[in-house]
Amino acid sequence: MRTYQNQNFFLIAGPCVVENEEITFDIARTLSDITQKLEIHLFFKASYKKANRTSIYSFAGVGDENALEILAKVKSALDLPIVTDIHAVEEVEQAAQVADILQIPAFLCRQTELLVAAAKAGKIVNIKKGQFLSPEAMRFAVEKVRSSGNQQVMITERGTTFGYNDLVVDYRGIKELKQNQCPVVLDCTHSLQQPNQNSGVTHGRPDLVETIAKAGIAVGFDGIFIETHPDPKNALSDGSNMLPLNEVETLLIKLLKIRNAIV
Repeated sequence: MRTYQNQNFFLIAGPCVVENEEITFDIARTLSDITQKLEIHLFFKASYKKANRTSIYSFAGVGDENALEILAKVKSALDLPIVTDIHAVEEVEQAAQVADILQIPAFLCRQTELLVAAAKAGKIVNIKKGQFLSPEAMRFAVEKVRSSGNQQVMITERGTTFGYNDLVVDYRGIKELKQNQCPVVLDCTHSLQQPNQNSGVTHGRPDLVETIAKAGIAVGFDGIFIETHPDPKNALSDGSNMLPLNEVETLLIKLLKIRNAIV
């Protein structure tokens, strides 16, 4: 895996879900080229399945084995570490054969058995902070991983519930999150979701991704999480809050300028 000797933030990025092999490779290759040029460490993220859909009619995946096989090909061909979500204990073993980071969805961040199973797989565990949790409460989730013998853990802030259909990022929380002595990531796309719409499809504010990301770098987040797609309007999942792929490089250049100004 490629590494860089600098103080840049790292990037977790990719599509919401594996849609097919061609588009997954296209996104991964583009992100790889951009981050190599900018010397930003990239973790390629794509869910191999989506278990947390509001509507039963929403796209959930192309099949577990097929999706994981595609991610394995991306990992091998482009030499990229892989991030993918897990939703149940029985998913851990299969996902861990491909993933370098097992991601715990926000709505499952208190599930003890899932956290322990992920920890015992020996991979990095990225715990997304529940929209319903205070930053202080995340220490208990981190403790579940570490007490299982795995010190490789990170926390991702993805916004806090603000009424029924919106989220807000409270940047004051970074101080508490960093008390856990682990990398802290800002999810710049899911933090802008407008969930639980009457249509059964989550809305979002991708026009604010740059604003959220700039503020995140300025206050000291270690990593940035961005879901991206070449054609968000036609993405099969979460397209309403994804950043268009052709805007990623410009955004990262701006973020690097902020990072260089504060280190």
